[in-house]
Amino acid sequence: MRALLKIGISLLVMAGLVWGGMAYYRQRRPQSTGSFKHAVVRRGDLVQTISSTGTIEPEEVIDVGAQVAGQIIAFGRDRHGKPIDYGSAVETGTVLAQIDSSLYASDVTQSNATLVQAQANAQRAEADLGQLNAKLVQAENDWKRAQELGPSDALARTSYDAYKAAYEVARANLAVGEATLAQAKGAVLQADAALKRAQRNLGYCTIVSPVEGVIIDRRVNIGQTVVSSLNAPSLFLIAKDLKRMQVWVSVNEADIGRIHAGQPVTFTVDALPDRTFRGKVGKIRLNATMTQNVVTYTVVVTADNSNGILLPYLTANVQFEVARRAGVLEVPNAALRWNPAPEQMAADQRNRLPNAGGRQGQAAMLWEEAADGLRFIRVHAGMTDGVMTEVEGDDLKEGMAVITGADHEAAAAPDSETNTNPFTPQFPRGRQGNRGSR
Repeated sequence: MRALLKIGISLLVMAGLVWGGMAYYRQRRPQSTGSFKHAVVRRGDLVQTISSTGTIEPEEVIDVGAQVAGQIIAFGRDRHGKPIDYGSAVETGTVLAQIDSSLYASDVTQSNATLVQAQANAQRAEADLGQLNAKLVQAENDWKRAQELGPSDALARTSYDAYKAAYEVARANLAVGEATLAQAKGAVLQADAALKRAQRNLGYCTIVSPVEGVIIDRRVNIGQTVVSSLNAPSLFLIAKDLKRMQVWVSVNEADIGRIHAGQPVTFTVDALPDRTFRGKVGKIRLNATMTQNVVTYTVVVTADNSNGILLPYLTANVQFEVARRAGVLEVPNAALRWNPAPEQMAADQRNRLPNAGGRQGQAAMLWEEAADGLRFIRVHAGMTDGVMTEVEGDDLKEGMAVITGADHEAAAAPDSETNTNPFTPQFPRGRQGNRGSR
């Protein structure tokens, strides 16, 4: 029994020594271990934007079609004397293409002959009207003389009636002649209109450019037959002025309320990733579209393209400038989200932690390293662009280094659940210092 008692007492003494060593180690170990990632509080311009994508479009595009049917027999020449093709620069009135005009030339010849015949008929009707007018004058004079004599021995009753009837017939013939002349003149006008129509159709066989611009699409080839029906066939697509471009941007309904005319815009294109282009909002189209229950509006952005570097139909990555703050102190958003573990803080900081949010318009905290541990800086979070956030605070200074995170290679501080014998070897583990991140 005494032997067992001695063994139990020895075990209790050894356990007490181990526990005392562990307590001593916990009290004497450093308060802050490992290394941290830092960022410098800097002063700069902060811009809040709305991101979207769009397509670069020419400011004005003219679709040149054909009003007559026929076969394309030739193309015109551009300002450099080369045949009309993709990218050709054209002036107003430049011949773009020629349609076979033989049928329309025949219509012009036929309409011209019809006009000549109508004009001849009108001249004949006018001459006939002159004869009828002379006959009326003669009949009127005979009738006047017959009225002076009256039915008597010198003028038989039958002759008197004959003069009267001749006068009435001459008046009626004159009216018929006037109607015939009016009909002939109407036929002349009709023939003249038909001739002008035939001439216009003949003119439509020559396709000319209505504006000065650049051919961005040629949709026909020589030998191809175009057929004009209810819709005019499209032959060429002309961009009127490539020195001014538009970006058609689809904006979600949640963001459209912050878009307005004249708003500054920056955008990039994948073809020129190192260049940033500037423009402004021209208009917001009200014909919204819905795709899979998502409503979007088309916003038209105008941009200068005097150097001709922007090409039609490039995809643009657009940034609408919603707000701008110049010359403010700013820190990475990670600095506002990061919080240390309690054992990493300075002893006098643990019971003074404010209730900080870190969102725009709320109180927030930044952390800096000190000799006795990590100390917080009270700040007020302002506008953010998604990466950097404006901050204000009495203890905040430009150039100050604040913590944004902990290196993953640093050893984690032990807690009550992972305490081990301080005399046993410790293996490296990941730090848990960012356990307060949100």
